[in-house]
Amino acid sequence: MQSIDFYRSAFISYLKENSQVREPVNLYEPITYILNLGGKRLRPVLTLLATEIFNKDFKESLNAALAIEVFHNFSLVHDDIMDAAPLRRGQATVHERWDVNTGILSGDAMLITAYQLFENYEADQFRRLAQLFSTTALQVCEGQQYDIDFENRDDVTLSEYLTMITYKTAVLVAAALKMGGIIAKASDACQSKIYNFGLNLGIAFQLQDDYLDAFGDPKTFGKQVGGDIIENKKTVLYLKVLEQGSVLQKKELLDMYSIQPEEPSAKIKTIKRIFMESGAAKFTQVAIAEYTDKAFKVLGELEISEEKKEILRGFGKQLMGREV
Repeated sequence: MQSIDFYRSAFISYLKENSQVREPVNLYEPITYILNLGGKRLRPVLTLLATEIFNKDFKESLNAALAIEVFHNFSLVHDDIMDAAPLRRGQATVHERWDVNTGILSGDAMLITAYQLFENYEADQFRRLAQLFSTTALQVCEGQQYDIDFENRDDVTLSEYLTMITYKTAVLVAAALKMGGIIAKASDACQSKIYNFGLNLGIAFQLQDDYLDAFGDPKTFGKQVGGDIIENKKTVLYLKVLEQGSVLQKKELLDMYSIQPEEPSAKIKTIKRIFMESGAAKFTQVAIAEYTDKAFKVLGELEISEEKKEILRGFGKQLMGREV
């Protein structure tokens, strides 16, 4: 087994070898551009890691890892168009640098390319990988649609929100791990458990992202603290206030979400106070811990060595170790 940084470096090298611009340039240059904007490469690293966890050389899963990364970035290109987002990882989004039509077409080509990469595997592996990928890709689209629908609804429940983040975020983390298991020909039980490990960890990660957006340290969070509040996003914190807050807390929150001041600092401060006093902040912290514990409990049941469990446990702790 190697370090996370080793797998990341190996994947980035493979990505660069396989993302060269070719004709027509206006189709493939945007693809190369978005794939080389950086990022943690979390999902492909998990595929490589899981392959070696189940006793196969990580190099056998490089094509599947690339498929996961290409699909993830395809979804970002189209999400940025839907959100009219000007920036991605600090750089111009594809539709801003080129145009919307280019973003749509290059994104479509990325989705097709992701499927093509599975053709490098033998028939049974191809079938299993393609089935998992198709299910996951459709769930990601469903999660995105739920997210869009929630913007115009005032009756979103916590249960619905958890479904949305599971589909939009967690299933791709889970699938990345299971793909490693498929390529390594691990047992169905092991594939299922490592999938559930990734699913619970992915949910915990997104809940933590919601929490840190309000209460994180600006020096370590990596994004603007209070961004969700400024955008009036209905996060787990917001929904929990509406579920368990007092009449006054609910009214104050809804009033704050109905305004968009030029200087948002007072709005952010007020809403953070409501999150704290209503118990929504505490609830979110408990939920993060519960989903993280679920992930580690499933990990404990995996039929792999304690040394390998510790590697996955260390990855999980590192992922969830962002500072408040």
